[in-house]
Amino acid sequence: MIHAKPKPIQEHGWQAELRAASLDASELLETLGLPADLAVPTDGFPLRVPAGFVARMRPGDPHDPLLRQVLPAAAEHAQVPGFCSDPCGDLDAIAAPGLLQKYRGRALLVTTGACAVHCRYCFRRGFPYADQADVDPERLANSLAALSDVDELILSGGDPLTLSDRRLAALITAAESVPRLCRLRLHTRVPVVLPARITETLCARLEASRLDVVVVIHANHPNELDDAVVAALAQLRAHGTTLLNQAVLLRGINDDVESLATLSTRLFAAGVLPYYLHMLDRAAGTAHFEVPASRARVLHRTLAARLPGYLVPRLVREVPGADSKQSLDGTLGQP
Repeated sequence: MIHAKPKPIQEHGWQAELRAASLDASELLETLGLPADLAVPTDGFPLRVPAGFVARMRPGDPHDPLLRQVLPAAAEHAQVPGFCSDPCGDLDAIAAPGLLQKYRGRALLVTTGACAVHCRYCFRRGFPYADQADVDPERLANSLAALSDVDELILSGGDPLTLSDRRLAALITAAESVPRLCRLRLHTRVPVVLPARITETLCARLEASRLDVVVVIHANHPNELDDAVVAALAQLRAHGTTLLNQAVLLRGINDDVESLATLSTRLFAAGVLPYYLHMLDRAAGTAHFEVPASRARVLHRTLAARLPGYLVPRLVREVPGADSKQSLDGTLGQP
């Protein structure tokens, strides 16, 4: 009996690029013409960065703002009081497997533990994804059935856009089956670090949804926004998607008015409204990125004096157990 060979699963270009992402700090440093001794052990949170993002880094500059976001540093191993594995209270907010509900009217679905890039300041670097990110159809149905008083579902992770078109479409279809839901929000860094992922198939599925779709991207520095990213964002906009940006205020990376102002203006030119400027979530291993609140307020006031109000993101901090994100700029920031 002759058995037919199974057809290979077709891999899209963005998936090949994701699979080829750099996982080795020494190789990354060599690519940038930097000494290999800048590499340090990662202690369970490995380096991961796509080649397209590396291409935007300045060769020979160990202080490049994009490199510093992804290169493991010795400071990550420091034990600093107040920094912990669950800085945002995610574990206490679990309402059902993979489903977090912190605020009235919104719930967040942890769709995957995978990201296209590993940001060293990540607040979920210690999250138990093995227990919470398995969204098989039965488990997903049970989680969505647990929704109460919710009209907006947030797809997060990890990064939901690392999922295949098939899996992502299944998630969207499941969300559309919940009568009360009227908005779908995707929190993703993929359009910035892997713009090839923004395909016509993806955009068409988002546009076809009965839900109002909001894509919240994550860019911290204007150098992240190259022509490929701008084109990907334009494609999303052309299909009716609302685009917002949330950034994290990071010491030595974007804690200066020039970087923040340029980021806001470039985002707006690309059709993205600056939404949040987050204070660092105090995850273990990230203390070296923290900007003091007093300095953050000064930066934000200076930014507000320089730009029109619609280009000034809200300066906020997430406080576990609070009923909204807490504003540091004198206004109430809603999640």
